[in-house]
Amino acid sequence: MPLFKRRTVGNPGEWFYCLEHKKVEEGPDCPGKDRMGPYATHEEATHAMETARERNAEWETDPRWHDAPAGGPDDA
Repeated sequence: MPLFKRRTVGNPGEWFYCLEHKKVEEGPDCPGKDRMGPYATHEEATHAMETARERNAEWETDPRWHDAPAGGPDDA
């Protein structure tokens, strides 16, 4: 008998976006490596990829994420 049980069903109201199936699912039906979330609403989960793209763009242009000092090898 295992000490820890894998949670097979989610809590009501937990929404995830499955990266493998490209769809919104209620509860963690797919493995964690294949999903984004949890989101509070179905609508938020529907826009998971848009939200990720927007956040990635913000992080890529954020000067705090660039570790190289000015005039370093990346500034060629």
